[in-house]
Amino acid sequence: MGSYGSRARELVGTENKLLDVSLQGGDANLQAISDDHQTTHKEHTHHKDHIDPSLMVFFTLKDLKVGKRMPIYFPKRYPASSPKFWPIEEADSVPFSLNQLPNLLKLFSFSPDSPQAKAMEDTLRECESKPIKGEVKFCATSLESMLDFTQSILGLTSDLQVFTTSHLTKSSVTFQNYTILENIMEISAPKMVACHTMPYPYAVFYCHSQESENRIYRISLAGDNGDRVDAMVVCHLDTSQWGHAHVSFQVLGVMPGASSVCHFFPADNLIWVPKLQAHGHSTM
Repeated sequence: MGSYGSRARELVGTENKLLDVSLQGGDANLQAISDDHQTTHKEHTHHKDHIDPSLMVFFTLKDLKVGKRMPIYFPKRYPASSPKFWPIEEADSVPFSLNQLPNLLKLFSFSPDSPQAKAMEDTLRECESKPIKGEVKFCATSLESMLDFTQSILGLTSDLQVFTTSHLTKSSVTFQNYTILENIMEISAPKMVACHTMPYPYAVFYCHSQESENRIYRISLAGDNGDRVDAMVVCHLDTSQWGHAHVSFQVLGVMPGASSVCHFFPADNLIWVPKLQAHGHSTM
């Protein structure tokens, strides 16, 4: 990874100890991430009145205002309990390819008809799918490869800033109404790379960047039960290239290109931006 490798842990751990890369994950975490991934990253058709609560992460820019109350799903996945990156030497020594799935299942001792096998297949298939128009994507299997990709998008000479959602209170509640509090902050950035956890035995992040205009916000939320969350939000202003079956359109009842689509980030997802002198400003 060159000079970036030595800075990898420092970069990812900068703000509020955002990401711990030293612990180890397990099969339970693989299944938990898979369950959430099935509903938030794929294209499904849902009747508006019978939407799975775990899909309630989408909203439109017009709803981003102080005092707005909305149902939101936050999976209880934290960086410290999610699968961890392998060292790059180990990650690069194992094939990461759909056509190698039978061998990979043997390596990890998963039966072909197990939920873990299905999760691995879905991840490999999505990582090998073609990007949409204007999108650059990469599935990172090591911290170094994630930073290499991020630097290639944001600029090789740029210092990096990473943002994640932070849960300020401990709670087992995953789905409830939250109210947007004061100090909605827009993070000013010319470009961004979003990295989403994927279900796999070790850490794999689906990282992507889009040419279309996006806005990044940090929002303070208060749950009906008293939970407090500093949540990261990305709003995509141009959705015209998205597939008609994208789950966000089903949830919001809109068509591609007709509306902005904003979504909340789980605590173990990452938003990378170039490090600026001033990271943002309060708005609204």
